[in-house]
Amino acid sequence: MSGVDVEAGLDYWNQQPASNDGVLGGFGTGTLPRVESLGSRLFLLHLLPELSTVPSAFRPLNPPPSRRTRALDVGAGIGRVTGDVLLHLFSDVVLLEPAEHFIRAAIDRGRASQSPTPNEPHPWKGIAEGSKSVTFLQGTLQDFDPARPHHANMLERVGYAPEKTDAVSGFDVIWCQWCLGHLDTDDLVAFFRRSHAALREKDRSLIVVKENLCSDAPDGSAVTILDDQDSSLTRSDRAWKDAFEAADLTLVEERVQDGLPEGLYQVKMYALR
Repeated sequence: MSGVDVEAGLDYWNQQPASNDGVLGGFGTGTLPRVESLGSRLFLLHLLPELSTVPSAFRPLNPPPSRRTRALDVGAGIGRVTGDVLLHLFSDVVLLEPAEHFIRAAIDRGRASQSPTPNEPHPWKGIAEGSKSVTFLQGTLQDFDPARPHHANMLERVGYAPEKTDAVSGFDVIWCQWCLGHLDTDDLVAFFRRSHAALREKDRSLIVVKENLCSDAPDGSAVTILDDQDSSLTRSDRAWKDAFEAADLTLVEERVQDGLPEGLYQVKMYALR
């Protein structure tokens, strides 16, 4: 038995404030949000330089029109990663979150970004102009199939609104951050398999996992630690890689997130396909 209890985890998060501090364990007002989000964007640009929005050796000064890019943000909380990372690089983001007050806070932020005022100093990129969109879904990772997001509970969409339903299926990036600890090993592997089936281009699209790490055992074997407070598992590097292998995923790149406050678990990013 893993000890993961979905309802207990939801109960824990339902008691946390719907703010950066609430979703980041009290580190929402320091340097962590900015440093961590910058690390995520740099990791994505390293892997997919064509997402760059500034001229570079990888992108012509006047690039031809290209198709809309699409990202999925699971366990998205109040939409922090959507607003601070994904909307800077992708045309359309689909956001999934189970906790009611978190996703309502994310929707409020999306709505405010449509007509920003001085009280909304950091509106989400591209929403007011209608060039980008965010679709809000409510549900758990255990029940969600990224290949069939329309089966989930859709609450709202802000920003870009096509005349017809988007014909696009699949995602260029599926972003999983600080949420996969709420899946036991069987559910985690099953979620990875469903996610792989939802990738748009098998030789380019990516699943990105960004999670805390505990240490491997002295002999290099996998370790998992149950947090009784929020009923989540912290996995070691070997435990994550065992799960990737069990789901038949290929590890493309891995990188430690630098610049976080001392005393926290190491945070690592894995890119998979």
